[in-house]
Amino acid sequence: MPTIAITLTVLGLVPLIVFAGGAVGHIPETAERMLVALIDYAALVLAFAGGVHWGLALLPEAVRPSLRFMAGVLPMIAAWVGLVLAQLVAPSIALIVLIIGYLATVLTEHRAARRLLVPARYVWIRLGFSVVAVIMMAMVLVLRGLGQTVVF
Repeated sequence: MPTIAITLTVLGLVPLIVFAGGAVGHIPETAERMLVALIDYAALVLAFAGGVHWGLALLPEAVRPSLRFMAGVLPMIAAWVGLVLAQLVAPSIALIVLIIGYLATVLTEHRAARRLLVPARYVWIRLGFSVVAVIMMAMVLVLRGLGQTVVF
């Protein structure tokens, strides 16, 4: 895996961590804005993850391109559903949908790697990112659900 990919992946975690921390902060107005930013950013990254599979499906040597196109579109649909639910239902429901989307995407990528459809190194970097993302979203979900705040 190129060093730049690892560096950018780690840097991509910074907004998730900052927004998650802010979403459980003790200033209610700021916490609400940070929660929206967390949901928006997590949705964007989830949609981006699907783009990798779309790109791989376009390669001339792609195996089972129809399934790969589906793997490319489903994370985007899950991200969109999360964004809509955040607006129309509740941010907590959006976080649950996004967590499920991240876990489903990692599981799909792991299965694809076992079939040599995606590089194993890619799966490990995505797994690491997704674990941190899911932990941050779950932490926000639990702490906000309990009415707890964190002072930094």
